[in-house]
Amino acid sequence: MSLFEETPQHIQDTIDRSLPLDPRKVANSVALPNSQEDGFSSVYRNQYSPDKLITVPYSGLDTSYALFENSVINNADKNCLGHRVKKEDGTFGHYVWQDYRTIKQRRNNLGSGIFFILTNNPYRSSTQVHERLNYDLEPGLESFILTIFSHNRPEWALADLACSAYSITNTALYDTLGPDTGRYILSVTESPIVLCSKEKIKVLLELKEKNKEELANLIAIISMDDLTEEDSYLQNLCHSQNMILVDYKQTEKLGEINPLPPRPPTPDTALTITFTSGTTGANPKGVVLPHKSAAANVAFMYSNLQMRKNAVFYSFLPLAHIYERSSISFALATGAAVGFPQGPSPLTLLEDVKHLQPDVLALVPRVYTKLEAGIKSQTVNNDEKPMLKALFTKAIDKKMELQSRKENEHINPSHILYDRVLNLLKKKIGLGNVTTLTTGSAPISPETIKFLKATLNTGFAQGYGMSETFAGCMISSQFEVESGSCGPVSVTTECRLRDLPEMGYTSKDEGGPRGELLLRGPQVFTGYYKNPEETAKSFDKDGWFYTGDVAHINPANGNRIYIIDRVKNFFKLAQGEYVTPERIENTYLSQFPYITQLFVHGDSIQTFLVGVVGLDPVSISQYVKSKYHETITEPEDIVCFLNAPRHKRQLLLDMNASVSGQLAGFEKLHNIKLDIEPLSVQKNLITPTMKIKRPICAQYFRSDLDKLYQEGSIIKNEKF
Repeated sequence: MSLFEETPQHIQDTIDRSLPLDPRKVANSVALPNSQEDGFSSVYRNQYSPDKLITVPYSGLDTSYALFENSVINNADKNCLGHRVKKEDGTFGHYVWQDYRTIKQRRNNLGSGIFFILTNNPYRSSTQVHERLNYDLEPGLESFILTIFSHNRPEWALADLACSAYSITNTALYDTLGPDTGRYILSVTESPIVLCSKEKIKVLLELKEKNKEELANLIAIISMDDLTEEDSYLQNLCHSQNMILVDYKQTEKLGEINPLPPRPPTPDTALTITFTSGTTGANPKGVVLPHKSAAANVAFMYSNLQMRKNAVFYSFLPLAHIYERSSISFALATGAAVGFPQGPSPLTLLEDVKHLQPDVLALVPRVYTKLEAGIKSQTVNNDEKPMLKALFTKAIDKKMELQSRKENEHINPSHILYDRVLNLLKKKIGLGNVTTLTTGSAPISPETIKFLKATLNTGFAQGYGMSETFAGCMISSQFEVESGSCGPVSVTTECRLRDLPEMGYTSKDEGGPRGELLLRGPQVFTGYYKNPEETAKSFDKDGWFYTGDVAHINPANGNRIYIIDRVKNFFKLAQGEYVTPERIENTYLSQFPYITQLFVHGDSIQTFLVGVVGLDPVSISQYVKSKYHETITEPEDIVCFLNAPRHKRQLLLDMNASVSGQLAGFEKLHNIKLDIEPLSVQKNLITPTMKIKRPICAQYFRSDLDKLYQEGSIIKNEKF
């Protein structure tokens, strides 16, 4: 307890004066003296705070609840959550907003209404889970777990805020999980209530009907959409499955009539359980993230993200994933306005941003590569308009050259003419206000970063993080000269590398230590939900979390960190050579812009590698036109054309030429299968964050892989 309590206004004024930090002060990592042990690198911390890890953005702001409360007081009348209203003709209008004061009141009403519905529920039983549904929960008892199930919308964020204010732990379902995983999550969490969009109600009814005993604790559904008289049949169906069905409007009204004050969490209270989709095909692991992890993540974001006051965010990536949760938590803590998509389809991105005009965009590589291909087709590859092509080629090349100069690190160098040209393009796309682009969750080509950073005349930062670290725990400078690193370790986290001699990575490697990345700090999760075995395997006796990612720390570049491989992803070829497919895939993807997906496969009884290649549907037509002077636009026709033996061989030779000097001969592909999008979440071959499920891919493509090996090496067979 402090003798003098600081006002929220004073806290915010102090934060605004001090943050974000000068990017030069946080740009590098430092090795702690005398911290190296046998089999490990030194311990690294951010140069800004080598003596201690920073846990919160400001003393006392140590939970998501405290961060939002402080933000409401300082931003009460500012836009908070916004959405586009659907018009009678089916189109969507401009964004409409509710301010921070209104959202706080709705949060309290929703939280109070949730408790009223659960405590007065006719299907409540004497199970241990249902005994924890009371508002006056005994100290020390864990909360019940509330489930959220919808695409991104204001009601999703409102549900999250209500859970935070009333110390309710939440989790999320999402469509790409599939019914089996959805059933597993509802079962293992014993969740008694789901807040969802209306179209998900039937999905939940089917799950409950097929798994009555397993989901017996599920007794309430709250629809984010208004229920009408026409929906009475849904309410009857829910009653037949021992569930009640109400909507947000009813729930908030019940909470308004029966108000309960917030039940503030502690830093150790579990905020959320985020289920990782995993790459093995087994049931996902539930990552338990306490409020202190969220607060530390906001501190990380504050220290790195350069943006204007009263910024506008666009919530595009699924809120069920921690990357987007992290972005929105930070936005709401800083008083930013958050606009949501018009619906679940990702195809509305550019239309929405033209209306929203956001300052910050947090996206993933697959979105950026599509944006890159679209811009190139209208500019540097626009053969139909040679004057326009020449102008943009000069402008973009000059901007890339300026941004690559060492003296321009951490700033965006200006050009009196070409900035105007590029800003007109940027505005036309709908990104006129964007000052910051961020990427994470999967590898991205450094060339894509350089191109978009120059073309859009804006900052572009690449981060690294996991569900287990509440998203990002390191991020590059927005104007890093040598694009490709994930920046230094953040002020909230320390790291070191573990030697992997069997993979050829050690802490004594020439050019800087390489090995498995280990993390420790307040952002790191507390364990896997109801899974002590996996938790024990993930931490050592000193509290280091074993990420499974292989990193390189480059002392020549400020000890910045590069993710280069995965620990478990290696195998031996027949001649005895060890191969790490993820590194090979990333190298091809970064150097050959006409492909967007790659699954590399090897076998201990084979001497060469084969692969499944996903072609970029936009740029591959340009490759065909420049190589063969053929104009083919339909994706199916392009695949057919390139699968012709001679064309496929030439494509593979060009792929291999692009990685010359970066991959050894035995690491290059010798035969490939081509398609537009062979790997998809719907096929259960990749995770929603684009990580390859290798065992499942190997099984799914078994006949194709066998055929490729039977055909043999096409790069050695000129007659093929």
